[in-house]
Amino acid sequence: MSTLSFLKNQPTKIVCVGLNYKDHAKELNMPLPEEPILFIKPVTTLIGPEENIIYPSQSKQVDYEAELAIIIKDKIKNTEEKDVMKYIEGFTCLNDVTARDLQKKDGQWTRAKSFDTFCPVGPKIVKNIDPNNLKIQSFLNGELKQDSNTSNFIFKAETLVSFISKIMTLMPGDIIATGTPVGVGPMKKGDTIEIKIKGIGVLKNYVK
Repeated sequence: MSTLSFLKNQPTKIVCVGLNYKDHAKELNMPLPEEPILFIKPVTTLIGPEENIIYPSQSKQVDYEAELAIIIKDKIKNTEEKDVMKYIEGFTCLNDVTARDLQKKDGQWTRAKSFDTFCPVGPKIVKNIDPNNLKIQSFLNGELKQDSNTSNFIFKAETLVSFISKIMTLMPGDIIATGTPVGVGPMKKGDTIEIKIKGIGVLKNYVK
């Protein structure tokens, strides 16, 4: 049985949001963006719980980024914020794994974010929770590294889905990663990384 069997539909894309937590923007000493900053990860990055994140030979620094993921239920285009929730299947944990040195070197994010295994998701999809008020944490080898709340979002979940739907059609199964809070940092081979979101559970993966 696939570790991604909880995904009812194979996503066509993973749309990610950069710099969407007030505490993370403050950490980076960056102004709050006026509009969401978007990038896309290919679906070949997807892995499930308990699977291995493969450390690419091209990189010397691979970071974890704890994120809340939105799973799309129905095709969406040009949807207003007030109507967004009826098109959402639910929410899960996501780790936006990033080759930080390559991100800095390239000046844009595609290579750094797109290695195979660089998007763990899981362990399950949960409905009927408030995506804009959830405790979110990451643990590296059991040590707490990120500890925030989605109430620190710069752009709420509904705003993100509506904004993205006015750019590109969202298909059933598509994943939206809502950004990471303060405290991102590097992982080494042999590490265990856990993303924990209250009401959803723990996404555990191993760096190999």
